[in-house]
Amino acid sequence: MPLTAIRTSVGWVPTVALSWLWGLGFFYSLHMARSYGWTGFLAFALPNALGLFLFGWVLGRRGCDPAALFSRLQGPFAGLFLLAQVAAVGISLHAFVFYLAPIGGTAGMALLAGLTLLVACATGQAFSLRVLRWAHAVYLPLGVGAALYALFALRGALLPLPEAVLGWDGRFFGLVVPSLVGFLLGPWTDVQQWQRAVEIHRSGGSPTLSYGLGSILFLGLIGLNAALAMAAGIVPPLAFFDGSFGEQAAVATALAGAPNTLAAVAFVVWATIALLSTADSSYCALRWLLTSVTARSKSPLLAIVPAALVASPLWVLGAAVGLAVLGVQSDLPMIYLMAPFATLFAGPAASLVARVLGRTGRYDSTLCYLIGLAALLLFALGYAGPVPSLMALSGLVGLVGALPVLLGEPKAAEAPLSTESTGAAARFTPLVPAQPVGHVAQLSAAHGFDGDWFVMRMTPTYDDTNSVGNVYFANYMRWVGKARELFFNLCMPEFSLADTSFYVLTRSFQHDFRREAQEFEPIVVRIRIASHNRKFVTLEHEIHSENHGLLGRGSQSLMFVDIKDYRPLDIPGSIIRGFLPYWPKGSSITDRVREAGPSLSDAVM
Repeated sequence: MPLTAIRTSVGWVPTVALSWLWGLGFFYSLHMARSYGWTGFLAFALPNALGLFLFGWVLGRRGCDPAALFSRLQGPFAGLFLLAQVAAVGISLHAFVFYLAPIGGTAGMALLAGLTLLVACATGQAFSLRVLRWAHAVYLPLGVGAALYALFALRGALLPLPEAVLGWDGRFFGLVVPSLVGFLLGPWTDVQQWQRAVEIHRSGGSPTLSYGLGSILFLGLIGLNAALAMAAGIVPPLAFFDGSFGEQAAVATALAGAPNTLAAVAFVVWATIALLSTADSSYCALRWLLTSVTARSKSPLLAIVPAALVASPLWVLGAAVGLAVLGVQSDLPMIYLMAPFATLFAGPAASLVARVLGRTGRYDSTLCYLIGLAALLLFALGYAGPVPSLMALSGLVGLVGALPVLLGEPKAAEAPLSTESTGAAARFTPLVPAQPVGHVAQLSAAHGFDGDWFVMRMTPTYDDTNSVGNVYFANYMRWVGKARELFFNLCMPEFSLADTSFYVLTRSFQHDFRREAQEFEPIVVRIRIASHNRKFVTLEHEIHSENHGLLGRGSQSLMFVDIKDYRPLDIPGSIIRGFLPYWPKGSSITDRVREAGPSLSDAVM
């Protein structure tokens, strides 16, 4: 690997580690270390770090393009990414307020959490992830220094914890399977990690190296928290309604009673940095995802509701705040907020990983979440019991929803024609020539077929722009017309106006603008047959920028008339024969051809 690639990869390591140090990793490491000792801590920490490493290792394989993968997967799994962010930020806020309350009170910690979230949103709005990673590189030594100060203050003032508080109880063994499921699949549900992998790859770095070193650093950070937990000495644990005990507040409780008040402040600083570095990149990643999903959407609501409002991360973070408030007000143990990652999200996450690895079975999101809810209920019953066997079973039940995808036949990964705004520059795959019936298609570098779509590539120049510098609005329609003519010519190269018996006329044309293109910005125009009846054919089109994603989409209706008296005609047989490979699947014409079998000419005349 070149030295520049190594240097670039290492530059991403602090943000990889800090982004995974949200409420679950930060506070649950305290609980596991105090409750089950160093062995119990490692049983929690190693799968967590391994899951982070495997995510980067898979996306860092030679020939793998994380941006192309995410573009293909973000549509089906957008709900999973959004729910996971609600849960991750919600857990972080809940834990921050609930488990630091011994130091500053619930109201004081809630105020600090709200202020931290506002700062995170502002920085996430103002800066890209490439800038935020340098901020995280500054946060890291500040946070570690504060944690070390608190650790030395505790070690000098209190006797260390002599042994594990709970020992190896039933809940510990029941958590083994859900922990493995949740930690190994967790990074795949985190849109923050997907954006990092995409940006690392685009910047010339190696996701494998960045995530390999990042997982080691993450392991060291939660190990530092485990040391804090062990140094906190004997303090009363939190008792919950289900009869369980939590040790997440032990460090804050010990520091609140210590004579060195600066140590308590230092621990709050360390926790604040962990929350800030999660929330700012969450905001950035949510904006990245929602902007892309909104650009792809064909919902008519976007004509009423501004796209910027729909794509705002604030409503997702608002749901996270609501989840945190509910957890704090109900004194809910942290484990119940963590459980969805091992149950509710397990089926969709496993389906996502299966798709990344090339499995092609049908993904049924509704089925996955219904099974996941049943698994979540099993977990809650098992943990409250406690019934360790139910807890272990819940982690396996959650995976059942992924079986339709896992059992599908594998095929080579498909790179989509358009990524439609994966955040930065979109990537396009080379066109593959199709073979229309009756002749061999000639494919140039500028245009050709990609599946059912006819694709034309072009670069606008000064001639296409107006006095402001943007592409003149009418030129978008001109480009669509040019693509339509090339589409027609490639499907019917023998067509000649000298001996035709019909004309093709444009009956209507409609186009919705999304963004504007600039001079020398690579453009892709896509067009295909959308629908038809006996006399009219509807074509749909999309115009994309390789830099900014979807620029606009629309449709047009074509009719056919007699050349002598302009009398409307049924769709001519020669049109059907020429365009048959690209006719809408399931239409009356393709059904007739399928029934006719070899008698193609009889079926279409």
